[in-house]
Amino acid sequence: MSEAKAVCQLCPHHCYLSTGQTGFCRARQNQDGKIRPLNYGLLTSAAMDPIEKKPLYHFRPGSRILSIGSFGCNLRCPFCQNYTISQAGASWFEGTRLPLERVTPSQVTASAQRLAATSGNIGVAFTYNEPLVGYEFVYDTARLLKEAGLAVVLVTNGQINQEAWQQLLPYVDAVNIDLKGFTPAFYDWLGGSLETTKAAICMAAEQGVHVEVTTLVIPGKNDSKEEMAAEARWLSQLSWELPLHLSRYFPRYHLDLPMTPISTLYALQHVAQGFLRYVHLGNI
Repeated sequence: MSEAKAVCQLCPHHCYLSTGQTGFCRARQNQDGKIRPLNYGLLTSAAMDPIEKKPLYHFRPGSRILSIGSFGCNLRCPFCQNYTISQAGASWFEGTRLPLERVTPSQVTASAQRLAATSGNIGVAFTYNEPLVGYEFVYDTARLLKEAGLAVVLVTNGQINQEAWQQLLPYVDAVNIDLKGFTPAFYDWLGGSLETTKAAICMAAEQGVHVEVTTLVIPGKNDSKEEMAAEARWLSQLSWELPLHLSRYFPRYHLDLPMTPISTLYALQHVAQGFLRYVHLGNI
């Protein structure tokens, strides 16, 4: 009997997997010739957060949102702030005392509704790890949330193929997309595709989803004024009112470069403000 190979079509990696093999994201596996998510309904994190923490400054400002995360990611950022869950797979949790809570889309929706009644919750944000590697759970839950009149928010790196993104966007109210840098070489360093993230930003904006963009500024990597001008100019072609968040890098995970000077952030903010109305600074 020949082995049942399968290709995961969710993101640009197009992992070609043997039976039982897990993809680059550590969250999707070939099970008898079909790609299935290992993290469906498995939560590593849940909290009520201010919407500004996503960061979303121009979507329901002052509100709070139930924020949930799982495990896995389809990038390998050496500076990842949440590497303990984003760079982990299911087997890693089996050997630790960190709990994985299994929930259904209906249970998440019911919890969001209860919190709406008691704590002013506006919906659910899929965040902390890369939520789109658990696409099926996000999609199933988002549909129920929309039926219940609750907001659906995604905090994502935008590494998703266009067909899957197009199917999900009608159920999404707001996204913050990480635009990690603005050169193919920078994305090569992370194991991703700049053009894929740019396409995700464009498609979300064109579908009327509220879009904000975050760039973590790393010294010597993506902090040139020329690169920031190119990024801001490109974003302004979608809308000069599209908010851009420039976030300060601190040493984390595998990267020990010195933290970003605050003066660099102010200089890049000034550059970006030549093209965009809203340029916010974070982690300062």
